[in-house]
Amino acid sequence: MRLAVSFLLLVLTALAASIPGLKRARDRQDRAALEKIVAELAAKAERASDDASAHYHLALAESYLAEVNLELKLRNEAKAAAEAGIRAAEKAVALQSGNAEYHRILGTLCGQVIPANVLAGIRYGKCALEHVNKAIELNPKSWEAHLSRGVGNYYLPPSFGGGVGLAIKDFQKAIELNSRSADAYLWLGVAYRKTNQFAEARKALEKSLELNPDRLWAKELLEKTPRE
Repeated sequence: MRLAVSFLLLVLTALAASIPGLKRARDRQDRAALEKIVAELAAKAERASDDASAHYHLALAESYLAEVNLELKLRNEAKAAAEAGIRAAEKAVALQSGNAEYHRILGTLCGQVIPANVLAGIRYGKCALEHVNKAIELNPKSWEAHLSRGVGNYYLPPSFGGGVGLAIKDFQKAIELNSRSADAYLWLGVAYRKTNQFAEARKALEKSLELNPDRLWAKELLEKTPRE
């Protein structure tokens, strides 16, 4: 089990290293830096139209940009970034349909559209669940896929098959698979805040910051979370 988790951490580190500055910009909510990275990756993807990894990297960067826009409550900007990322992710999936990570990022991006337009939940909610579930089918031990499904369930209303309760279970599964995931603890804290479980929310957010002290959003959420 330890070997499996270590391998997954190495994979995550490799993905972050393949796009210099991406995680740092996300953690610091640096939209200008993220937009610059997106522009550079878009140019690379255009030059390498048959390279699935080029489209995936662009989709990943757009997802980070959408994430920061959502954190800053810039919903229209988040929607635009997510939709641009969807187009890139669809190309990556079309080129390599058996790649779990490509399906995961496509599902994640579909989920990120929903907060900007709840009515989009019917269309994009189906896309989010379909592709994240496909990612889990292809790689059941992908903690990132379980995390992505949780984020999708968090944003997807219960009437469309989502809900915070389902999200919490997904985040807990992601932590079970990778206890060093700062993002999984962060989102678990977000979900507990939503259900007014403030003591549990603070515990999760504190753990997230212990694992990644640079994540500005986690710091802001912890400061705003009541102690009881």
